[in-house]
Amino acid sequence: MKKLSIINKIIYFINIVVALLLFASYLLPFISPEKLPILAILSLSVPFLIFTNILFAGYWLLFIKRQFLLSASILILGWLTLTPIYKLFEKNTLSNNSLSVMSYNVRLFNQYEWINDTEIPKKINDLIQDNSPDILLFQDYYSLVNQDFKYKYKYINTKTASNKNGLAIYSRFPIINSGSLNLKHTSNNIIFADILKDKDTIRIYNLHLQSLKLKTDKENFGQENSEKLLSILEDGFKKQVNQTTIFLEHEKKWKGKKIIAGDFNNTSFSWVYNQISKDKKDAFIEAGKGFGKTFNYWFPLRIDFILTDSTAEIQQFSSFTQKYSDHFPILTSVNW
Repeated sequence: MKKLSIINKIIYFINIVVALLLFASYLLPFISPEKLPILAILSLSVPFLIFTNILFAGYWLLFIKRQFLLSASILILGWLTLTPIYKLFEKNTLSNNSLSVMSYNVRLFNQYEWINDTEIPKKINDLIQDNSPDILLFQDYYSLVNQDFKYKYKYINTKTASNKNGLAIYSRFPIINSGSLNLKHTSNNIIFADILKDKDTIRIYNLHLQSLKLKTDKENFGQENSEKLLSILEDGFKKQVNQTTIFLEHEKKWKGKKIIAGDFNNTSFSWVYNQISKDKKDAFIEAGKGFGKTFNYWFPLRIDFILTDSTAEIQQFSSFTQKYSDHFPILTSVNW
């Protein structure tokens, strides 16, 4: 530090703070947000913290300063312990018997015209027809929109008869059982359907966990009422813990093949993801490429997931970039 200029000392101090925040975030998957909800907020900023530490390491390396070891060592530790934020190589080994699954938060098919485009419902329909998944999961589904997705079997659940917003599972295979976990004190929910494919019964879970009310631009970070924002985030994290617990209690009763997908409203660096993904395969990690970004935010956020039981083989994964919602759809092919 003695040999650094005043400006570089200030930069290094900021570097230390950012590096410590990233290190603290490594503990988040193991700490319930009920205990430290403020700390849980870090899970949303992990991609940003990683990129910032890369910049710091590059800055010090450029000037051949040993200070680059601070960020570099913490980044290496994260690379060894965290789920990858970026995948260099994809997998593509489709077989004739694979099952294709798409998950998509469609934001009510743009019912309230957040996007200035009246053709959004048609464009979503066209995207689905072009990819033709065997199983199609919707979050933020709106049942009054006149959509024909050309599936013989479906299960649609709304919280009340008058509320047309909910979750949907469409299937090319017979649905022999279905149900809802009926989450309380929230508009979010979890549903499931058991599909019969050949001689196999496969349980499909569609999750839409508590929203953290993130907006698709930088407004969340610049708004004046930051205390209100923190309160919303803390409440959202606590509800996610309760919803995750309810889901895990329900899921453990099913011993067969399964797929868990949907909008978790949290990242792969969170306690929520760590609990739900335990002993499962993440389709993006197994076969994806790039950032796998699923939310239209100002830095890459992956908050939508497709998971399978550990016996499944993930053969392909795709994420899309069409801005027909505030989320991007994801598609995978699975075989057992």
